[in-house]
Amino acid sequence: MNTRIIVDSTADLTPAFKSRVHIVPLTVRFGEEEYIDGVTIDHKTFYEKLIENDVLPTTSQATPDAFMQEFKKAKAADEAAVVITLSSKFSGTYQSAMIAAEEFENIYIVDSGTAAMGSGILVELAFRLLDEGKNAKDIALALEEEKKKIVIVALVDTLEYLKKGGRISKATAFAGGVLNIKPVLSVINGDIGILGKARGSKMGNNLLVQEIDKAGGIDFSKPVLLGYSGISDALLQKYIEDSRHIWEGNLEEVRYTTVGSVIGTHAGPGAVVVAFFKN
Repeated sequence: MNTRIIVDSTADLTPAFKSRVHIVPLTVRFGEEEYIDGVTIDHKTFYEKLIENDVLPTTSQATPDAFMQEFKKAKAADEAAVVITLSSKFSGTYQSAMIAAEEFENIYIVDSGTAAMGSGILVELAFRLLDEGKNAKDIALALEEEKKKIVIVALVDTLEYLKKGGRISKATAFAGGVLNIKPVLSVINGDIGILGKARGSKMGNNLLVQEIDKAGGIDFSKPVLLGYSGISDALLQKYIEDSRHIWEGNLEEVRYTTVGSVIGTHAGPGAVVVAFFKN
């Protein structure tokens, strides 16, 4: 039995993998305006609206019915499915997938425990296992173990969006703006944490490198993906240059994509993100 990989729209993927997955979209709402993530709003438009609006957007989970439609297609094609959702700590999307799967056989749901590029590298690993000839059940079991090793570290350009989202106080955000402080965040097991703060992007890039080392270093035998939030990738390119010693000799190319709505809402534009499996 062949296997298809199904993901929700919050998984940040490079074009090569996006063309292979089946995507269940979430909904993004700016005030009264509602968009289907990745369908009626792309990442560029999302960040343009994020910059223009004073109020943070909200996301609505994918519905059981949306997953059911995908499961029906898999059944009609006589295929099993591995479903990878963003962390159940961020959204009820995982629960929607579980509800929808009750009526079907050969559907395996994996709560990624992460989001954005963290989900992206788990999807890439799923395809690697699929291409090795593994069946859906074995892929899902392997992902349940490997997801525990996923680390996201991110250098945020502004504290404004963390303030809007209630993650930090107004006083901290104000002081950070005056002092040009850039926090380094992590997403581990679905929890967003502030690891440290640096003054200026150069120190911030150095702190990002330090946090990768602290996490146990990168397992380069598994997928690694970088990302940026906002309209321009200039800050990411500077980070890649500053941290060249990490990548040279370990990666044939440094692959990157844009950060989607879930992490992007909290990070704001100008963030630099690294997602990897730790050693």
